[in-house]
Amino acid sequence: ANTDLVNNQISSFYTGAMAHAAEIRLHDLPFKADLVVISPNDPKAMYQYSLECQELGLPYLFDPSQQVVRNPGEQLRVGVEGAQSLFVNEYEYELLQKHTCLSEEQILNHVKYMVVTCGEKGARIYADGKQYLVPVIPPTCIADPTGVGDAFRGGFLRGYDLGFDWPVCGRMGALAATYVLEQHGTQNHHYTPAEFVARYRQHFDDQGVLDALLANS
Repeated sequence: ANTDLVNNQISSFYTGAMAHAAEIRLHDLPFKADLVVISPNDPKAMYQYSLECQELGLPYLFDPSQQVVRNPGEQLRVGVEGAQSLFVNEYEYELLQKHTCLSEEQILNHVKYMVVTCGEKGARIYADGKQYLVPVIPPTCIADPTGVGDAFRGGFLRGYDLGFDWPVCGRMGALAATYVLEQHGTQNHHYTPAEFVARYRQHFDDQGVLDALLANS
């Protein structure tokens, strides 16, 4: 992505091998996945994976991201209606509702939970009939926002996998995102579990639940 001085981005991308993504079939996996993440990919492949997950009974997280503008509305709708969860940013969420003709209420009736990231305003988690507001973790500097959304999703899912409550999952996502924001490039950041937990506790009281991260490190 090309990023300007106020962190607006224009994406440019060469598909390369991704143009053949639809040749990969979930039916061919030698194991049953616990969770499938359908993130930006060849539109045909994203639609195919949604259908395969539904046929195989595999729960999946739907994160169409910038491909909201390339996927046909009816295919996006199939992806949303069969998903276990949905991840989008504010702008993508508006486009998703417009292209699928689904209201927020209709979307929430289909997914177990939804996360909408809102840049410097944090994020919103919709789950169990409630809305949870997630604040940002102040960065030491702002270097490059590329990859921040992916990092948020990764941190969130780690907490979700460990059975943490929604606010803790969201705050883990926010902290993971901040680490990326502070570095140029999407994978140039690093931290140990102990460093992650210590920084989290500078801002939030986890009541000891993050000790599970230290035990598994």
